[in-house]
Amino acid sequence: MGLFFKSRKHETAPELPEWLTARDGFPFYIKAPMVLIGLYLFFYILNLLQEIIVPFAFAGLIAVLLNPIYNRFQKWKFNKIVAIVLTIFLAILVVAGIMFFLSSQIVQFGDMIPKLEKKAMKLLDNLQVWLSTSFGISTEKQMSMLDEAINNSRAYVGKTVNTLFGIISFFILIPLYVFLLLFYKPLILNFIFEVFDENNSDQVAEILQETKGAVQSYIVGLMIETTIIATLNSIALLILGVQYALLLGVIGAILNLIPYIGGIIAIALPVLISFITKDGYTTPLLIIAAYTVIQFLDNNIIVPRVVSSKVSVNALISILVVLLGGTLWGVSGMFLSIPFVAVLKIIFDRIDELKPWGKLLGDTMPNDPPPKVVNPREAEDEQQTLF
Repeated sequence: MGLFFKSRKHETAPELPEWLTARDGFPFYIKAPMVLIGLYLFFYILNLLQEIIVPFAFAGLIAVLLNPIYNRFQKWKFNKIVAIVLTIFLAILVVAGIMFFLSSQIVQFGDMIPKLEKKAMKLLDNLQVWLSTSFGISTEKQMSMLDEAINNSRAYVGKTVNTLFGIISFFILIPLYVFLLLFYKPLILNFIFEVFDENNSDQVAEILQETKGAVQSYIVGLMIETTIIATLNSIALLILGVQYALLLGVIGAILNLIPYIGGIIAIALPVLISFITKDGYTTPLLIIAAYTVIQFLDNNIIVPRVVSSKVSVNALISILVVLLGGTLWGVSGMFLSIPFVAVLKIIFDRIDELKPWGKLLGDTMPNDPPPKVVNPREAEDEQQTLF
């Protein structure tokens, strides 16, 4: 317990009664249920309090990202409150600029909506006929399957909208949380240092520094990835002569941040536009081929080198935590899962009892794997990774 409570010099800990003393050597059939019950209660509470925790978690990430800008204003001798307000104002300007660009371009779609609906209904009818003739699936069965998929996705996306992108959370709570986190940053950091033992102050400082660096690197990596994907999408669509190529490329890159669902929608939008504005199936097929290549580059080169490499979480754990985060908090949980695991890895790597778990989360092969169960050649390179 000395790691969690600050000790005083020349003070001995009082002896506790035997019934309050932790016992070692409990049998497995007692330990396992207790661990499972504890995990269940932990995730149940997280799910129960998601409307409070998710906006606060995003505010924490944003505050860490904006911290260098805030520190710069502080070095320029700005008042503390003024520095925080200016930092948040700059962030809002960037977001507003992106939203203005997208909204101004989206307005141009107004004239194409009737054509888009007509073409979509025609494609849907052709798809129903093809499924009915090729696989023997009746129209009623297709409609019931479609309704079920829409209801499932609506509930899934609805969880995200209610917990993250609600008007109150996005426009009021998150900026307020960011302001308060930056304002009370000395108080929070001082509390963390005072909670832990004085002998661990260097270790706590190192963990905090690396946590801040990991979160900043992850968010910056996502921004770089989004910029690269937007550029590649726009270039591909311009080469293929698709209208609104720049807008569709940017929207596709933003949707790409939403795992699984976003990539499908990102491909569907330019395909539908090409069906409306062009004849034949050549351009839609080329768009699908181009986006498939871009997705392959993104998943196998860009993300591992630009995003995952900054967080140092291996691909297996990344997939598992993203799926678990999606089950817990929807799309918001998918986004928050990677930086959360990265913070856990940093903490695990600096606690002797938890170092094996930190190695499991990482992507570095062991130097001396057990030769009886692992082929030494599989881990001969210390920095060997999946990619």
